[in-house]
Formats: sequence, structure tokens, C-alpha cells
Amino acid sequence: MMAKQEQELEWHRVAGIDELPEGRVKTVTAATHSMALTHIDGEYTAMENRCPHQGGPLGEGSIEIGDDGQCWLRCPWHGWDFDPKTGRPPGGHEDSGQVLYPVDVREDGIYVGIEADPPHETTVTDVMAETLTNWGVTSVFGMVGHSNLGLADALRLQQKQGRLNYYGIRHEGAAAFACSGYAKLTGKPAACLAIAGPGATNLMTGLWDAKVDRAPVVALTGQVDAQVFGPGAFQEIDLAAAFAPVARFSQTVLHTSKHAELMNLACKTAIVERDVAHLIFPDDVQTLPAAPDASAGSPDGRVAVAKIAPDDQTLQEVVTRIDESKRPIIIVGYGARDAMAEITDLADRLNAPVLTTFKAKGQISDDHPLAAGVLGRSGTPVASWFMNECDLIVAFGASFSNHTGITPKRPIIQVDFDRMALGKFHKVDIPLWGEIGITAGRLAKSFKGVLRSDDQRQALAERWAIWRAEKHGRSADDQGKGLNASIVFAELGNAVPDDAIIAVDVGNNTYSFGRYFESKGQRILMSGYLGSIGFSFSAAMGAWAATQDQDEYRGRKVISVSGDGGFGQYMGDFNTAVKYNMDITHVLLNNSQLGKISKEQRAGEWPVWQTDLHNPNFAAYARLCGGKGIRVTKAEELELALTEALAHEGPALVEIITDADLI
Repeated sequence: MMAKQEQELEWHRVAGIDELPEGRVKTVTAATHSMALTHIDGEYTAMENRCPHQGGPLGEGSIEIGDDGQCWLRCPWHGWDFDPKTGRPPGGHEDSGQVLYPVDVREDGIYVGIEADPPHETTVTDVMAETLTNWGVTSVFGMVGHSNLGLADALRLQQKQGRLNYYGIRHEGAAAFACSGYAKLTGKPAACLAIAGPGATNLMTGLWDAKVDRAPVVALTGQVDAQVFGPGAFQEIDLAAAFAPVARFSQTVLHTSKHAELMNLACKTAIVERDVAHLIFPDDVQTLPAAPDASAGSPDGRVAVAKIAPDDQTLQEVVTRIDESKRPIIIVGYGARDAMAEITDLADRLNAPVLTTFKAKGQISDDHPLAAGVLGRSGTPVASWFMNECDLIVAFGASFSNHTGITPKRPIIQVDFDRMALGKFHKVDIPLWGEIGITAGRLAKSFKGVLRSDDQRQALAERWAIWRAEKHGRSADDQGKGLNASIVFAELGNAVPDDAIIAVDVGNNTYSFGRYFESKGQRILMSGYLGSIGFSFSAAMGAWAATQDQDEYRGRKVISVSGDGGFGQYMGDFNTAVKYNMDITHVLLNNSQLGKISKEQRAGEWPVWQTDLHNPNFAAYARLCGGKGIRVTKAEELELALTEALAHEGPALVEIITDADLI
């Protein structure tokens, strides 16, 4: 028997007096020690819980009586036996068997004595986690599990030191989408944590969303022990191969790796390339002691300032071309989000309407005298009219998606900081490489005198008046099957704060949001190129996390908008929002179908098939989770419902029964 000596012990209450019946065993925990507590012949014993064979949990085993009357504790995994009173196996030697801990039965419960834990020995994952936070990664979304426990403990220590916030989610896909939403809002990476196998593969959709929309994310996945790579151990898949298409940087952390340097490269790749970086952590590497001279990495001396100025000759060509135009327009994409002050100044000098792509909605307020709204399938007739009437397009940070539909039939000047984005889909008249804010600022300074271009403000006011009258007329539409989208987004526009952050999903709800919601400067987040249903609520969790650790966004209200199909994909993580009291208002348009797909089936002369949905009462579900839930079935209920939900300090859901045909 190997019993802990009763010297300098810390005593921990592990069970009540009547909690463990005679002849039974259960798992208990004292500090960080897991034990199998037994109650045999009126005596309590506490044995090391981990079976030496394959780590089976002895506390989940059974008490067996042999033919000779000997009592044994049997491991539930492979049947190894141990004497509960001595810790020895059958026929065991004095120096073999399990560790036993001192037990003290007191009036208020069963106590176990353990020695004080020695000082924590720094591990390689401690060094890597500290490097991660040194690079400014302060939010981590994930699920702790079997193959990432060492890494998870390193993250726990960083949280304990106040260097990061950790959010335990219910589905790894929600973690990746939350990271994508965080990055799209801030331009900075968050990290997602998963186990090997299915946990890692569940991250994929959210990581692809981040990748195609150029949002930086760091993915951290567990893996089986390095010594069993290859034969096909439990939950082993080739993560390096699986992540190769989605991750710009993907490496396995090995015993001999330069551990801080790997995390340096992962963080730098995510930030500089605006892409996904991935690190794979074999289970047995995670708890290796760090070298005595190991130190954490940081961005010091590793990242240059991203200030690319356009060349003077091409810039002068652009100035000349603009000066010769009569009706220039400016189109801004999501890539121009940090340069809107310079672009708006240029627009004022040119008297030029500013159109946005859908991803750039909100980058200029719709009540600005030069704002023309969203262009494309999710847009307004105001924007399309001005594109049709223009004689020159100046595009800043736009990707020229087919959903936006920027016409190649007009002269185009394209400005972007990514050379590969210039003329990517078709030839443009002048491709101009430069950081967008610098370029727009230099262009604005070039126009100081009287221009030959028309002042298009009056025409903008007229087109907006026509469209707003049309929207007002549509808001009265009622077929008795639910509210129409026009009134939903008119009321939402009246209710939300001007500085709110709004994550939108995919589907008819999103098209209607782009068309009807008039932005007053709110930040809009969406799944752009991937167009992934289920994005909005998870992304809103990421945005809320940014309001906790990024000063620029503190105090801003976070709102999510989706249909019933989208929310249903990750509705389990409404519980995550409740757990962390995330101040998120979710607006759910419930038409009991995948409305966009029904519409496409009809348009393609297909029968409408398998797009109907069986839904719960989502408002009741929100209340069952511990949040606020309000159901709206009549137009006159909408204003008050939105007001109450937005005023609620915590997760709230407004379920609006809508008509799938009135979009």
C-alpha cells in the first residue's frame, strides 16, 4: 500500500455522511485530484482514480466479492482489480498498486487529505498561450475535451491572470463563426479551441467563412498522442491534411518544435494575411515542461505598419479621369471600412453619390446627402439607378462579387490594398494599388477647385423620396399570414441605436434587411462570400466579446437578425449567451420555411419541396434557456417588443411571425 503521509496535508470535504451507500464507489475531487471513494464494511477509503492500465476511471467501477470473500474494486474499462483498503492488485507486491489518500470522517462529511500542490511547472503550452495573448488575442471560444486538456489548462491560467476571456460554447461551429464575427468587426483575431477528430472538423464551416471574407482567426485543435499517429487511434484524423485548404498556416506542435515561434507565426499569419492560422496539439506534447530558458513570443519587431501609398503617375491619371467625368459615382466595399472619413471627404468634393456593396452596408449612413444605399441583389433601386446613370465608377475595397453586380460597361477606377483583387474578374480602366485611406485622402486633396461634374445631391434626394414612398406603401401589405418584411425593418431601423453592431444571417430575411433597413452608421456583419446560414447569432456572440475586450466597441448594443432556418442551426448556443449574460438582441423572422429556397424553386419552375420547417415557439425556448423571449404576431405589437428586448440587459429574442411572400 502506498498511502499519502499525513504531513502538511490540506483537507477537502468530498462527500456528505450519507451520500455514499455501503458497498458502493464513486468519483470525488479534492482540489485537482480525482479519487475513487469507497464505502466497505463501514470504512471509507480514497484511492487514486486513474487505473494504471489505460487510465480507466475507477470511481465509475464496481465493488466485487471474490469466492474467498475478498472485496475488490474493479475498473469499468478492462476489469483490473484493486483492494479498496490497500490499493494492491491480486497477488500484488508491497510496492505495487494505487495511491491511497488519508480519510477523515467528520460530523459534516467525508474529508480527504492531500499534500499541497507543488509550484506549477511551466509547460510548452503555457509558453504558447502567453505568446497568443501577447499578440493581442484576448477572446477564445471553444469546447474543452479529452485531447486538449493540457492546452485548455494553459488558457485557464491566462484567463486567471486577466489576459483573456474564455467562452465555452455548445457547438464548435458556433465557436468558429464567433471568431469570424469578432474579426470582421475588429480586424483582429480571436481563437477557437476544439478537440481532435469531430471537434476539429466542426470548426470548418466557420473557418471557411472567415477565410473567404479575409477575417483573421487562430484555430487551436487537440490531437491524439504523437506516438500513435498513423494507425488510426480513437478520434484520429489527419488534421494537417484536413485543414490544408482552409488554413493559410497549419502546423503540428511537436516535442522538438520551437514552441513560441510556432505561435508567433500563427498569429502573424492570421493578422498580416487576414486569414486562418491553425496549430495542432498532440495530447502528449501539451504538458511537456518548457525549457528552462523558454520565453513567450510577441509581435515586437515582427509586423510592419501597413501603409501603402499609390504611385504619383497612376494617381495623376486617376485625377485626370475623374476631372473629365460629369456623373462619377463611388462604390465602397467592405475593404474600405476603415477609410470612410477620407472617402466621404472625396465624395463631398466630387458631388458624387456613394454606393455600397451589401457587405459594406452601414459604412455610410443612409441619411447622408450623398448616400445611395446598397447596390445589387440585396440593394435598393436608388443605388442601381445611379450606377445606370453614371459615366465613371471609382471603387474602393470592393470585390466585384456577382451579387453586387458592378457593371463592366462603365469606365472603372479600382483602388485596393490587395494587388490580386485589382482587375480580378475582368479588366478595369485604371487599377490603383494603395492603402485605401491614404489613397482616398490624396485624391481628395487633388480636388480643390470648381469641378465640371454635376452636383447629384438633388437627384439623390428625389430617388430616395420615390423609394421611401414605395416602402411605406409596402408596409401596409397584409395577407393574414404574418407581418411583411418592410414594416419589420422599418420598426427595427427606428428602434436600434445608431452605433449598434448588427449581425445578419442568410436568406430572404437578409435580402429584406439590405433592401428595407436604413442604416444610420451601424456596423453590419455578414457571411459574405460563403453565404452560410446560421452565421448571425454565433457572429453576434463574437461581436459581443469584442465589446468586452476592445475599448472601441465597449457599451455598443449587439443585435442579430435571422430567419427560423438560420437560428435553428445553432440555437443551442443561446444557452451560451445566457451563461455569460451576453447583451444580444436576436430578431427572428419566423415564416416556418426556408423561404429563399422556396422562392428559388418557384423561379426555376420546380415544385416547392422539402422547404417547410417544424419549429418550436422560439420565444418560449429563449425563456426556457433563461433569456427574454417575446413573440410578435401583429404589427401593432412590434414596436413595444423591440423596445423591451433592446432594453433588456442580457440575451433577448424577438420572434416575429412573418409572411414568406411579403419580402
